Amino acid sequence: MRRDRIARFLPTLAVVLTAVTLVALAAGAGSKEDPLVTLSYLEETYTDTLMQKADATLQQRNQELEAALQKKVDGLSASAGSGSASVGYAVVTLTSGQRLEGAVGTEVMLRVGTAMCYATSSPGLVDTTSGATLAGGQGLEKNHLYLMTIEGRAVEATAATVKLLVRGSYTIA
Repeated sequence: MRRDRIARFLPTLAVVLTAVTLVALAAGAGSKEDPLVTLSYLEETYTDTLMQKADATLQQRNQELEAALQKKVDGLSASAGSGSASVGYAVVTLTSGQRLEGAVGTEVMLRVGTAMCYATSSPGLVDTTSGATLAGGQGLEKNHLYLMTIEGRAVEATAATVKLLVRGSYTIA
């Protein structure tokens, strides 16, 4: 009879010892000695921390980019405010005999009146509308876009009032 009691008690004892061992092991889970990562930790703790760091980095980078952009805008505004260079097209009015001399890359379009190319050598101006070149002394066509590709090129007004659209650096003489 004693053996029967021991035989019945052994499985129960094994279950109890297994449960106690599992509880003891689970108590140390997630510590430095037993780094167990759970889905809830990833969703609730780690993701929030990671997103906060990413937001802070992005905010700092955005501030740096905004400062750099503002610096560029201020630089462009300063050069456009002088009247000798423009970011967009500026309307320039000339009277007969006045010359608009542009830097390399300046664009000019004749809108009102008549004007001619002033250049000491060829090519004078490049007519980007037709793809041709204009020599010194030749007249500009209205609504054609001309490009100054060499220093010392100018547009000289031959009418009482001439209106030009100009983009780039220029001086009036």
